[in-house]
Amino acid sequence: MPTLPTPWLTALRRHLRRRLRPPRRPPPTGPGGPADPTHPSRRDQLKALIAVLDEAVAAQTPADEAVAACGEPGPVSRGTARDCGRQSIALHRLRTRLQDLRLPDPDLAAARTRAACLLAYDLWMLRTSLNLAFTVHPVARTEAARLRLNGLGRPADDLRHLRDTLRAELPTA
Repeated sequence: MPTLPTPWLTALRRHLRRRLRPPRRPPPTGPGGPADPTHPSRRDQLKALIAVLDEAVAAQTPADEAVAACGEPGPVSRGTARDCGRQSIALHRLRTRLQDLRLPDPDLAAARTRAACLLAYDLWMLRTSLNLAFTVHPVARTEAARLRLNGLGRPADDLRHLRDTLRAELPTA
């Protein structure tokens, strides 16, 4: 197969790059753009974020109890498995609602991302505690890890702290 001369190949590549690059467009000024009159204010964004975080913090108490129940000595009840499942569904729905919030403000978007990560940890903790409590082949190491379960831990505190910090930013007027 013959090789193309270098200048020809260079010109072809340059031409293809220009043709394949998406055209540059100005930022939208309609719905969703920065000049959008329906663009929510920072206060409205903050209130929406705090409302979801309030629900998430409230949902952590039963989730914390379900994880702790998985770590109780002796056999774990089926009711505990149901509780973990219910709490997992509730936290997953809250995480989805959190991610669906329209937050153009970069600081609030970063707070939403942090909260979503903390809820993802809570979900992981619920799933892991279920796996440890209802393992098919229990071994001493698995049982020792299960007995150390005592709740969601520090990430739950971090989520409460994040919510409280955001609430303190909310103007009272």
